[in-house]
Parts: sequence; C-alpha cells; structure tokens
Amino acid sequence: MVKGAAIDIDEADAVARARGGDLDAYEILVARFTSPAHRAAVLLGAGADADDVVQEAFVKAYRRIKQYRGEGFKAWLLAIVANETHNLLRSRRRRAGVLMRAAAREDPLPLDVDPAETAEASERRRFLVEQLRALDTRDREVLVCRYLLDLSEAETATTLGLPRGTVKSRTARALARLRERMPLREAPGV
Repeated sequence: MVKGAAIDIDEADAVARARGGDLDAYEILVARFTSPAHRAAVLLGAGADADDVVQEAFVKAYRRIKQYRGEGFKAWLLAIVANETHNLLRSRRRRAGVLMRAAAREDPLPLDVDPAETAEASERRRFLVEQLRALDTRDREVLVCRYLLDLSEAETATTLGLPRGTVKSRTARALARLRERMPLREAPGV
C-alpha cells in the first residue's frame, strides 16, 4: 500500500481494513487520532504519562477493533483513553488536580498583536484553567470533553460512558458552576 495515497481513505474504510488485519490502515487511524488522544489523556489527568496512556489505548483498540460497533472511531478511542487515564489515576491514588497544560499552552503570536492584549488573554486563560481545576471531577471531565476537546454530546457520552441526556444535563450544571466562579467583566467604557 502506498502510504501517501492511503491517507486519502476515509475513517470507515480505514477501520474496515484494520478489522481485516491491515496494519497500514490501522497506522492511518493512529496518525489521524494520536493528537486528540494525547490531548484527551493530558486534559483528563495523565500529565507526563499521557504518551504511555495513548500507546496503551491504541494497543487495546487494535486488539478490540472487531468489537467496534461503528459509533465513531474517535469517540470509541477516546473512551479507551479515558478508561486508561482513570486506571492510571487510580493506581497513583490521585483523584484531584487534572493537568491542563494542553489547554493553557500559548499559541505562536502574529507579528501585529498588542503585547498588553496578549498578556491579558494569557491571564484570562490561566484563570479559566485554575477554575476548571477547582471543579468537581465529573464537572471538569464533561467540560474538558465538550469545550477543550471539542467533542459533540454523542462523542462525549461515548468517551465518558454516559447516556447522552446525562452529558447534556451535566454540561449545563457544570457551566453554571463555572460561571459562578468567574468574575463579572465590566462593559467597555464603564
């Protein structure tokens, strides 16, 4: 299989081929979903062990690919990542303090950006990450999935192993709790 051409196959084809034992097709899935899997592992608390969590998740996903039911490979994989991260946290006997390095990472700045605006945005981002860390684990997980990982309600439900209605209600409650923690901003010119 020509690797450059193989990247053009869609997710469903790659999964079907991988289910048939095509390692090149599985390699395409790994290439496509390593970044979101790593980000999920970091945001869910794996921290410096995120690479190990992602590697283990991909190995388990490959071993279980015949059990995949077609609900979206990314969400299915992220559910495995979430389980592996929970296993890691349990083994360390740590429940609190999700590391949000990926969410707080600075993006490269364009040349015409005002340094004061950049510093203010960085401070707001730091404060938001602190407030997310202070939330209950269940609230933090649903907000991380929905807004930092940009998953749909259905993908979040699959990732966290929850019914879709629970994700919807938990998201609303978590956002309300986060808003309570955020200071009100003054309107411009006031």
